[in-house]
Order: sequence, then C-alpha cells, then structure tokens
Amino acid sequence: MIDGRKSVPMWFRIVAAILLVWGVAGCWACLQQFRLGAEAMGPASDYDRALYATLPIWYNAVYAVAVGTGFLGALALLARSVLARPLFLISLVAVIVQFGWLFVRSDIVAHKGALVVLPFPIIIVAAAAFGAWLAGHARTRGWID
Repeated sequence: MIDGRKSVPMWFRIVAAILLVWGVAGCWACLQQFRLGAEAMGPASDYDRALYATLPIWYNAVYAVAVGTGFLGALALLARSVLARPLFLISLVAVIVQFGWLFVRSDIVAHKGALVVLPFPIIIVAAAAFGAWLAGHARTRGWID
C-alpha cells in the first residue's frame, strides 16, 4: 500500500488493460462508422447501405456514448477510480439500446441470419457487463475508491 489503498493483483491490471484496448478498438470502430457510414466494416451491400440510411439520428450518438463510456470506464478502472462502475453501466445501457433498436426495428437477423449477426453484439454486451461486474468486484475488494 503506497497510497493507503490495497494493492491489486496483477491479473486485475492485465484485465483492465485488455478492457482499455477493447475500448480503444470500439472508439476506432465508431469513428470509422461516422467517417465511412455503411462502408466502415468493408465493402457494403445494398442492404447495408439501406439499413444505415434508416438509422435514427440518435443512433450514432448512442453508439458514441456506448464506446466512449466503455473506454472511460476502463481508464477509470486502471486509475482505480470509483467512477469505473457507473461508466461501465452507462456503456452497458447504451449498448443494449443500440443493439435493441437494431434487432427490434430492423430485419437484419432475417436478412443476414442469426449466426452472422448475433455473435459479435453478444460479445460486446458481455464485455460491457463484465466491465461493470469487475468494477463492482474491485470496489468490494477495496481496490478502487
């Protein structure tokens, strides 16, 4: 204890760093979507372009909130700040809103198939939920305050 806080295990730092890299990747993907639109993930089909054109105006803002707060949550976790959990929770809610709208309001699953469309969003939701859980776990252990 250098600064009066409990020391954290090395695995915690490694996992927090992985979450930070994940957050950077999310921010990069978001910026690419803002910059390139439907072409952000490579050559887009006519369906992809039409779907992107129908996204509500708030959709990209929710995407930015999701990745931005996830990134900031990981930074807060590394800094051992109590802000980590609320930031990850905001990210989780934004991710659920983002993908919830996409899957409820579009025919993307019917058009592309569940095995193509669902795995990555499930991983994204799981990562956000894991970040929130880890921040809560760290708080109960006295690793963040």
